[in-house]
Amino acid sequence: MLGTEENLEDWRDGTFVTLRLTSTMYHRFHAPHDCTVDRVRYFSGDTWNVNLIALTRVEKLFCKNERAFIRTRFTGTGPMAGQRVALVPVAAILVASIRLHFLDVLFHVKYAGARTFACDAVFQRGQEMGWFQHGSTVIVLAPKGFTLCEGLGQGARVRLGQPLLRWRA
Repeated sequence: MLGTEENLEDWRDGTFVTLRLTSTMYHRFHAPHDCTVDRVRYFSGDTWNVNLIALTRVEKLFCKNERAFIRTRFTGTGPMAGQRVALVPVAAILVASIRLHFLDVLFHVKYAGARTFACDAVFQRGQEMGWFQHGSTVIVLAPKGFTLCEGLGQGARVRLGQPLLRWRA
């Protein structure tokens, strides 16, 4: 899912949250904290449906679908300053496009441009980072030291601004 250029040790023993967006839900994603995006890597791929049935039938579906790996570093002060968290918007059936406010590129299955983008995009917590044209999935990756917040579970509805992860290191 992350590609060979990403240092997988940064994410080993970490945690993740998978946020599935259905066609009737809000299709935008926002900064999880005050942060800077320093790199985006785009992966062309399929557009399989990301529902539970497809996830059980298609091995490594999130690794096969079109996606972008957005690497962030938390800014500000306090124990989380400098920590990395990644967002991975994954395209799905009927989507086939990912937009990021800080890049003048429309990622879609026929996109043939650059795959890796160095960035210096600054976001405040809750600021919109990008969107899908239709429902899909965003996977939030965090390194060791983060844990899931209480109340999160399979099928739980998550609201904008709701905490997903806590720093425990």
